[in-house]
Amino acid sequence: MQARWDDLPVSNAPALADLEFVNSGKVRDLYRLPTGEMLVVASDRISAFDYILPSSIPDKGRVLTALSQWWFDRLGGVIEHHLISTDDPRIPDEVRGRAMLCRALSMVPIEAVARGYLTGSGLADYRATGAVCGVRLPAGLIDGDRLPEPIFTPAAKADLGEHDENVSFEAAAALVGEPTAVRLRDLTLEVYALAAGIAAERGILLADTKFEFGHDPSTGALVLGDEVLTPDSSRFWPAEEWEPGRAQRSYDKQYVRDWLASPDSGWDRASPPPALPDEVIAATRSRYIEAYERLTGLSFGDWLAPRGR
Repeated sequence: MQARWDDLPVSNAPALADLEFVNSGKVRDLYRLPTGEMLVVASDRISAFDYILPSSIPDKGRVLTALSQWWFDRLGGVIEHHLISTDDPRIPDEVRGRAMLCRALSMVPIEAVARGYLTGSGLADYRATGAVCGVRLPAGLIDGDRLPEPIFTPAAKADLGEHDENVSFEAAAALVGEPTAVRLRDLTLEVYALAAGIAAERGILLADTKFEFGHDPSTGALVLGDEVLTPDSSRFWPAEEWEPGRAQRSYDKQYVRDWLASPDSGWDRASPPPALPDEVIAATRSRYIEAYERLTGLSFGDWLAPRGR
């Protein structure tokens, strides 16, 4: 069963004056300005197991936007990215604080994933094959182990409601061309290394993360797009609690996945997922805000104040 946007009890994307609605994803709504730039609006929707859940996480969209801007500001000297502004006067008031004004890109149909630690779908692949996306790894690794070096593990992007498929580098190259695949790999590992170093200085391990890239239609340059290094796209672990061989406490939606997979949810995965309990919603919101504040050293309240709620 596909978790289609209009199959689930979530609010429709808002109509924004003078902006063309383009589409909605699991979390973001996309609009086009008359001048051609794109407005990427992060909602409070949350997805897990390829479903959009019927519950939302208050302020989640604002955390994603605030943290993406913080990272884009630090990555600009390393790689070209699509962000223009989060505080441009052309951003409508009703989405200010959770919207990014961005350059339009022709997106590459590959999720560019970097892994520095073994967990999640990478761990499942490793246990089955001894490799992740065709990258052979040493024998005997366990959940949460640091890899000998970060690896590039691309995934083919799926339609809404379907699961992105981990693929080998060779399969990615066949899909987008070898020059683009090589550039994706090199940029992904370069950005991961920089971000992992910044996170480590703040006592956080960047276990893995995914990036999305697109080509600038006017120059052909490969540009970093979408969001970047947020709890939606990355696994952040508190370094002081890291202990291989068990599930790690994380600043991301793993808490939601764990509840859905537990007997407490009563979910059989053959039907749409249930609503989240209030305590799971509150704990998830707290994790997202803690990730922002610990990484940036800033107060999330300061992000909200000048933009309104």
